Amino acid sequence: MFKSRFTGVIAAALMTLPATTLAGEVSLSGEGSVRYEPDSARLQFTARAEHSDAKTASETVGNVMAEWRKAIGTYRSELNDYSDADLSVYTRMIPTQEKDQDPKQMSVASQTVSFSISDLSLLNPLIEKANGLGLQYHLGSHQFFHSDEQGMEREALARAIADVKSRCEFVAQQLEQQCGEVVTLNINGGHRPVPMMRAEAKMVGDAVSSVGPREVSASVHATFELD
Repeated sequence: MFKSRFTGVIAAALMTLPATTLAGEVSLSGEGSVRYEPDSARLQFTARAEHSDAKTASETVGNVMAEWRKAIGTYRSELNDYSDADLSVYTRMIPTQEKDQDPKQMSVASQTVSFSISDLSLLNPLIEKANGLGLQYHLGSHQFFHSDEQGMEREALARAIADVKSRCEFVAQQLEQQCGEVVTLNINGGHRPVPMMRAEAKMVGDAVSSVGPREVSASVHATFELD
């Protein structure tokens, strides 16, 4: 009689426990990525001249800049965030080979043009104009980007979240349970997805022949309830 009453008390206690007490949790990681081709570029070209007289050096640079503005007249409306107003002049000393002679003083003038383009078909014509005027520039893979990189990052994140949800559903199915609510969610350790270069810009002579694809990736870590 005592044993029967004791068993009944235990059964009643188990029935009154919250469901979460009997449920488990599972922690998983998910990854997502988006590949794309850059469609825009940030460019800089610099006119530079040296002369013993600072005014002459500055005028030489000014003449080159005037020729540049004339040469790009047909493209000017398509150059975004255009700037070419800052002239820099500094002095450098050229050491002499003779001990008794004083170092020669030279004035260096430079002026930099910066802008971005959203049409990469303009790239080679602009490079051709710059080369014709002797402008200095460096063209690297980091200067190319996509006009909707934020959208690419969000798409990669959406794929990472979908991936972790799919993994949770698979695990739950194997355990004959269901994937429940999210307990915790950590997105890339608190950092935004980072674009990763898969190929660099390739030059053929003075022209760009290929920019190469890029990949934006994202990862998440989530803990789900198992019902």
